Amino acid sequence: MKNLKSITLALVVVLSAMSVTAQTKKIKTSASTINWVGKKVTGAHEGTINLKDGALVFKGKKLVGGTFNVDMNSIVVTDLKAGQGKEKLEGHLRADDFFGTDKFGTATLVFKKIVTKAKNLYTVTSDLTIKGITKPVTFDLVTTANTATTNVKIDRTKYDIKYGSGSFFDSLGDKAINDDFNLAVALKF
Repeated sequence: MKNLKSITLALVVVLSAMSVTAQTKKIKTSASTINWVGKKVTGAHEGTINLKDGALVFKGKKLVGGTFNVDMNSIVVTDLKAGQGKEKLEGHLRADDFFGTDKFGTATLVFKKIVTKAKNLYTVTSDLTIKGITKPVTFDLVTTANTATTNVKIDRTKYDIKYGSGSFFDSLGDKAINDDFNLAVALKF
């Protein structure tokens, strides 16, 4: 009889744990931000880019998934003003030797592996697709009840964006552009 009670209690605990259903929290795109920084030998440029849509998936309070689509045509340079090269740089970033937004208007990020580092802190490995090329990217993500934040470093050359890269072209001198660019992401849901 004692064993039957133990088995029954164990079964109730297992079934209770299994009954926690996943909750998908849609991202409020108008309240969320993605700020980018690209560096070169002689300085840096920064700007913003917009999410088309996205969602994080939780089981209870634990992050278990996420997917995002970014509108590559929304890329804006914020460190230059009109007439100072802003329009030229934005056009170049949309051109084929950078993001090729006429052909590849959306970049996607799909969470593949999530490891809990601490309460509300996760290491996420995702598949990032830019210009039709998918590569893994890993970053830490902090969550609260209705926000998530991260800083992500991306090597643009992995997505066939080699313009001005000292890794591929010699004699660039002070015209070289760093291979990595950084994204500071603040999500609200």
